Amino acid sequence: MTITVDRFLQTCAAPLGIRLLAGSAGLLRAITDQRVQKTGLAMTGEVRSTHEGRVQVLGETEVTYFDSQAGVRQAGIADVFFSGPMACAVVGGSLPVPAAFLEAADRHGVPLLSSSLPTTELIEEILRHLGRLFAETTTIHGVLMDVLGVGVVLLGRSGIGKSECALDLILRGHRIVADDVIHLEKRGPGTVLGSGSELTRHHMEIRGLGIINIRDLFGLSAITDVKKVEVVIQIEEWDPEKEYDRLGLSDGRTLLLGVSLPTLLIPVSPGRNLATIVEVAVRNHILKTQGVHSARDLVDRHARRTGEPPPR
Repeated sequence: MTITVDRFLQTCAAPLGIRLLAGSAGLLRAITDQRVQKTGLAMTGEVRSTHEGRVQVLGETEVTYFDSQAGVRQAGIADVFFSGPMACAVVGGSLPVPAAFLEAADRHGVPLLSSSLPTTELIEEILRHLGRLFAETTTIHGVLMDVLGVGVVLLGRSGIGKSECALDLILRGHRIVADDVIHLEKRGPGTVLGSGSELTRHHMEIRGLGIINIRDLFGLSAITDVKKVEVVIQIEEWDPEKEYDRLGLSDGRTLLLGVSLPTLLIPVSPGRNLATIVEVAVRNHILKTQGVHSARDLVDRHARRTGEPPPR
């Protein structure tokens, strides 16, 4: 995966206190490596040790060494350094940037950035933000709720009642993360985070009412911006010809960004309170994570009483 320097700059300018000083012609250079390189010996001009596609970070040691060199040697060092295959270079700690850096960066088309953060903190923050930029992402349509601290995705065809169910859950004291458009981001091998669109965040469409603002209507306690996805609930219309799981012994799974998540299929029909079923489903999921599986416990007790092997 590649990230352009321009995208890195747009995303990280504010949190990292970064600004572009020179080399704007190279903003489309690709950052192909999440690792950050402290320039070190590359600043001597004797060693070509910059790695392709990495962000180079220069601190007080590099700048002080460079300033101690004669003018002619400075030009040579800067030329060798900025001719390397790096993605861009960042000078930390709001250090004064030598004019030779600016000239060489422009000549070689390498973005030269300056940050107000101290070098050590700058490296940590760049690594954290690059980790997010390189994370696997996707977008799905549905509703993401925080129910009893559990991130629940409600899926189903348009008009099935997902938003109405979410609204009922909000009235019960639960929180909404996203309605309609859910942005998913993989964090680690088993973690998927969900969030809403910047444009439509905290808004919901209710047929007959139109667009409503949940934050304005119910306050900050009814919303949250990001939530780990732990359960998927698929909602569909009741099909009398279809056989549904009546015992709760089968454990459905859904893959989101390669992470397998427990999934429930809930058929809806007139008279069924969907929000109540979702809330109970989450409570039951919490019990399962604690080792309590009500359906299996009941079947096991029945098997012991009848002497028949329990179904699995």
